[in-house]
Amino acid sequence: MSRFLSFFRFALRPRRASAQAFHPRVRAAVLLLVATGVLAACTPTYDWRTVMNNDNGYTVDLPAKPSADERQVEIGGVSMKMLMQTAEAADAVFVVGTVVLPDDQVQTQRAALEFLRTGLARNLGVAPDSHATQIPLAAGGQVLGLEMTLTGKAGPQHEKRVLYARLVAKGRHVYQAAIIASQAPPEEQIDQFFQSFKLY
Repeated sequence: MSRFLSFFRFALRPRRASAQAFHPRVRAAVLLLVATGVLAACTPTYDWRTVMNNDNGYTVDLPAKPSADERQVEIGGVSMKMLMQTAEAADAVFVVGTVVLPDDQVQTQRAALEFLRTGLARNLGVAPDSHATQIPLAAGGQVLGLEMTLTGKAGPQHEKRVLYARLVAKGRHVYQAAIIASQAPPEEQIDQFFQSFKLY
């Protein structure tokens, strides 16, 4: 999986500040993608296990033992904490990122969702296409979120990347569940991950 790691390191190079709001969004995608590269070895099989993250309010099935990371991101001029759990299996990286918001106002949630949505797409050099989807709640019911399926090229070698992502806000958290790979994982593995992702 070294080709992933080299891309992540390249993406972390500092950039000059701009008057536009573009760079913070790009940094969000970079931070997510860096987190996905924390495991150095590719795992050839899927070893699913349920992870309950009580601190951040979600449960999800991951295909390997997860690693954790934490970063500060700037959204709308406000520094916020982004916590991530990542697992790697069969040449794909599975990640759940949680942005901790300063409040639960709708405008704050929307800004964070746009920050993540645009940043992911820009990192692949494609348009931030998304559509509405329902994210299940662990106690029953659903909450409205966004779904993205993107294919683009990234990194210094312009290598192909496939991204599947679900974005959703609930209370003082905005969540990003994503799979990043060089080619599409089997459909049943994609379904296992996303169908298991539930909010408290």
